[in-house]
Formats: sequence, C-alpha cells, structure tokens
Amino acid sequence: MTTSTRQPQESRPMPVPSNPSPTADRELTLSRVVSAPRELVFDAWTDPVHVAQWWGPNGFSTKVHQMEVKPGGTWRFLLTGPDGTEWPSRITYREVVRPERLVYRHGSDVDNDPEAFDVTVTFEAQGQKTKVTMLTILPSVEACERVKSFGAVELGQQTLAKLDAFAQSQLPR
Repeated sequence: MTTSTRQPQESRPMPVPSNPSPTADRELTLSRVVSAPRELVFDAWTDPVHVAQWWGPNGFSTKVHQMEVKPGGTWRFLLTGPDGTEWPSRITYREVVRPERLVYRHGSDVDNDPEAFDVTVTFEAQGQKTKVTMLTILPSVEACERVKSFGAVELGQQTLAKLDAFAQSQLPR
C-alpha cells in the first residue's frame, strides 16, 4: 500500500482572459425596455411617418426627406433643436434584419463625413416589451469624449424615452 504525501494545493481563482472589444474606448451603449412588442417598436424606428414623431431629444423635431430601410438604403433627415439650430443628417443602412437588428453609418448629410459613426440597434423581445440597445462606435477616442461631454448619453436616453412613449401610444386601447 502506497501513501501519498502530497499536500493539498492552494485554491486560486483562474485568471479570466480579458478580450475587450478593440473599439471599447470609442463605444457608447444605450438601452431601454420599451413597453410595446418588438414588431411595433421596429416599425416605429423604420417608418418615416412614425420616426418623425419621436426621433431626437426632448424639444427637438425631425423632418424626414428620404427613408429607404434596406441594405444600401438611405435615411436623410433634418434634426432641429429647440433654439432653431439645424443638423442635416444622413444614415446609410448596412444591414436590416427585421425585426431584430439595424446596422448603419450616421453622419451629417455630406459625402465622406469624417465625423460619421457606426451604429447597431438591436430589438430584443421580452414578452410584450422590447429591449432596444444602441451600440455606437465613434471614429476616434477624442470624438467619443467630445460627444460624451456635450451630453450625448442623456440626449440619447431622452430619444429612447420618446420612442417608448410613441410606441405605447400606438398600442390598441
């Protein structure tokens, strides 16, 4: 009979490999659970009549000039602030997976905008509600810090709150 004289090894946690996104320092993520079904929320985001009623932070208005929600399609619109400042905008869709995902490039309404950024919006069904998540990847760390400093996160949350209110107003009574 052989007896082992091994001492029990000290238990140490295994290191967790860290694989952050290569764009993590340029990302903004916003999310909100909208109190409406996924199809309705997706339609609110992709119908030009609907989106004009809620897009933009509180006090802003949106005039849609063109909206073709398909890969390669364009959404051109004018966002107007409460003080009358106008931001001509253009979104070019890269991917449209109804009713679960939109991937697009968002910039001002000029060709080759160096400040344009990439956005992925997901629509996750949660019963009769929808979790909307917007992942925005800015062109540089400096651009990301700049938009954070002017309140882009709060303004984005206001926009998602307006989406929620609009979507709820479209529910059958």
